[in-house]
Amino acid sequence: MNSSPAPLKAGRKDDGWNAEHRGEEPLQRADRNFAELLQELRVTQTGVQILFAFLLGLSFAPRFNELNEFQLGVYVMTLVGSALTVALLIAPVAAHRLHFQHGRKVQLVRLVHGCTLAGLVALLLTMVGALLLVLTVVVDEDVWLPLTVAVAACFVGLWFMLPFLLRPRRHPRG
Repeated sequence: MNSSPAPLKAGRKDDGWNAEHRGEEPLQRADRNFAELLQELRVTQTGVQILFAFLLGLSFAPRFNELNEFQLGVYVMTLVGSALTVALLIAPVAAHRLHFQHGRKVQLVRLVHGCTLAGLVALLLTMVGALLLVLTVVVDEDVWLPLTVAVAACFVGLWFMLPFLLRPRRHPRG
C-alpha cells in the first residue's frame, strides 16, 4: 500500500501567472490560500455561534409560546439553518486536523473553499430567517415582508453579486 502523498495537480490555468507575479509554487500558494481562508472564517465563526446560541435560548423565552404556526416554522428552519451554518464553517478545522501532515494541502484548500461558500449561503438563509422571525413579532405584515426581502437582496448583492461582477475575467497582464 502506497502511503506517499498525492501529487499536486499541475497545470492550473493561473499557476503560470502566480509563479511569475508572486513567485509562488503551487504548494506555497495552497499554504497562503489556506491561511487566508482561515482568517476569513475567524470573522464569521464567532458571530454564527452567538446567533445559534441566541436561537437556542429563544425557545425558553416567556413569549415563545405566543408564536403562531408560521413564526414557529420560521424559527425551526432558522435554528436548523444556524446549526448547519455552524457545521459548515467549523468543518475546515476538523478537515485540517484529519489532513494534518499528510501532504494534501491543495485538496484541503479546495474542501475548505467549498465548505466556506456553502457556509456563507447557509448563513445568508439563517440571517434572513432570524430577521424574518423578529420582524413578524414586532411589525405588521405589510412591513416585515418588504423589509425581509430588501435585506435578503442586500445580502445577495453584497456577498455574491458584487464580488462576482468585480471578478476579473482573467489575470491582468504585466
